[in-house]
Amino acid sequence: MKIKRSPRLVDMTQYLLSHPHRLVSLTFFVSRYESAKSSISEDLTILKEQFELSGFGRIETVAGAAGGVIYIPTMSEEDAVVEVENLIHQLESADDRILPGGYFYLTDLLSDPEQLRKIGKIIASYYAESKATAIMTIATKGVPIAQMVALYMNIPFVIVRRDSKVTEGSTVSINYATKGTSRVEKMELTKSSLPQGSHVLIIDDFLNGGGTITGMNSMLKEFNSTCAGISVLCESDTPDREIDFDYQSLIKVQKDASFDKGFQLTLGTMFK
Repeated sequence: MKIKRSPRLVDMTQYLLSHPHRLVSLTFFVSRYESAKSSISEDLTILKEQFELSGFGRIETVAGAAGGVIYIPTMSEEDAVVEVENLIHQLESADDRILPGGYFYLTDLLSDPEQLRKIGKIIASYYAESKATAIMTIATKGVPIAQMVALYMNIPFVIVRRDSKVTEGSTVSINYATKGTSRVEKMELTKSSLPQGSHVLIIDDFLNGGGTITGMNSMLKEFNSTCAGISVLCESDTPDREIDFDYQSLIKVQKDASFDKGFQLTLGTMFK
C-alpha cells in the first residue's frame, strides 16, 4: 500500500537510524513505500538536512546503478566536549571513586544506558572513517562500551578473556607482561570470533600501564589483523608512563591526595 509522505518520513528515519553504515538502495525504499523514485529522492533530501540540524549524523549519497544512501552517526566535536564535560561532572559528584589498590570506580557510569549511548556515539563518530571491520575489548568492563560502539558502527565486536570458557570452543592464547610489574598474564580469544585479516578498533574502559592493550595488539597478529585505532574511556594521567602505541581517551584521571576528592578529571587526548 502506498504510504503518504509524513508517515513515510517517520518510517524512513527509523529505518536509517536502525541501520547505520549500511548502503540502502533507492529501489529498496521505492518498493517499501510503493512510491516513485523522485519522491524518495525528495524525502532523502529532507532527511539529510534534518539529520544534520538535529545532530543525528549525516546521510551520504552513493551514485550509480548500485548506489543509494548510507547513514553515518556522528557527533560534532563541540557537542562531544559538552557531553564529556557532563560525564566528568557526574563522576566528580560522587565520593569514594578511588578504590583500594588505586583503582578508579566506573561501574555506575558503565551501567547507565543513557551515558553509554553518548560514549558509544562519541567514539563511533571519531572512528567513522577508520574502515574498521570489528571491535575488540577485554572482559569485563570494556564490554558495554564496545557493544555500544559496535551498534553505532554496525560492525561485530569480540571479547578477549583472561581465562578459558568451555562454551567458547577452540581459542587462541597468548601471554603478555603487565606494565610496571613482573607478572605475566594470559588472554584468550575464540578462533572463530575474528576473521583473518580484520581491521580492528580496540576499546577499553581504563588505560593505566598499557599492558592489556599491548596484549590485545599482540592478539591481532595471531589473526593476521591490523589495528584501526585504540580508544579508552579513561586514562590515568601519569607523566612518567611510557606508552608505545597511539590511542585516544575521553577523560584523563589524575590521582593525588592533595585534591579534595583525591583525583582530578580533565578532557582526554581525543579533544587535544
